[in-house]
Amino acid sequence: MRATLIHGERDIRVEEVPDPVLTTGRDAVVRVVAACVCGSDLWPYRGVTEVAAPKRIGHEFVGVVEQVGDAVHRVRPGDFVIAPFYQCDNTCLNCRNGASVSCQHGGWWGSETEELGFADGGQGERIRVPMADGTLVVVPGGMPDDALVPGLLTLSDVMGTGHHAAVSGGVTAGSTVAVVGDGAVGLCAIIAAKRLGASRIVAMSRHESRQALAREFGATDVVPERGEEGIARLKDMFDGIGPDVVLECVGTKESMDQALRCARPGGQVGFVGVPNGGPELPVRQMFNTNVGVRGGVAPVRGYIEELLPEVLDGRIQPGRVFDLELPLEEAAQAYRAMDERTAIKVLLRP
Repeated sequence: MRATLIHGERDIRVEEVPDPVLTTGRDAVVRVVAACVCGSDLWPYRGVTEVAAPKRIGHEFVGVVEQVGDAVHRVRPGDFVIAPFYQCDNTCLNCRNGASVSCQHGGWWGSETEELGFADGGQGERIRVPMADGTLVVVPGGMPDDALVPGLLTLSDVMGTGHHAAVSGGVTAGSTVAVVGDGAVGLCAIIAAKRLGASRIVAMSRHESRQALAREFGATDVVPERGEEGIARLKDMFDGIGPDVVLECVGTKESMDQALRCARPGGQVGFVGVPNGGPELPVRQMFNTNVGVRGGVAPVRGYIEELLPEVLDGRIQPGRVFDLELPLEEAAQAYRAMDERTAIKVLLRP
């Protein structure tokens, strides 16, 4: 079969790899209907994180179950399923505590553990899914309309991650919110903030097309300035003190600094940007302002069932973050488009 491998900095290739095979009795083979490129995939692509040897890449996919192991009971061949960006049994203590991303027996796509074996990367034609009963979420009704596929795919990562930012930040009815980052996660965080009842949502974005989508998703205001100018303008919009909650959806030193300094005294930062090159948190600053910080890698498996009905009935439309669709064979172009910011998020069709 065909799958995407990263060989090094800006070196993405689609190559022949072995077909997936059931190995543990608790796994399933899924034919991928749609996958995508994540902003976090750009860190190794840009050389920020080292690629020691060619490896499978990708961690977001939806598809149709083709085979299941003897010990799989919740998932059946023919089911259309959503896979979160990690594997989990959904039964261990961490999973039951809402931290499925820290599953005691879990793993990551494109990596290997002694218990689970090698887990295929998400950008391929087929994937062996370890712990299928815990990892996969079955979409009711079988194969959905093609128009719903992009929205369902966002539940594997970006919609759940944006939701985690809003939940971590404590967004509730009447909250005032600013979102740092206008990529797919930031845009989904706007959807999440509106869904949780925020009264005012400011998108911090310099790109007109993303500003327009942010407004359609629920942003009431847009601030294009960055740094000191952006912080000053945002504070002026909220009585000189800033919004209740700031959602940090980038992962850089600059974005976290901006988020911390934008929140009002006693406010909260919900952060989900994958940290690369960011600083240690400025504890003295946080102490002086009583600004709290909560978030991290999103336990999206626990959010899928909550968000799924609203994607299916159209109440939320996070699939609109996909503004470019390419065949799997053009995965290298997909990475270039996101790296050069000519696309918000690229959907790949095997």
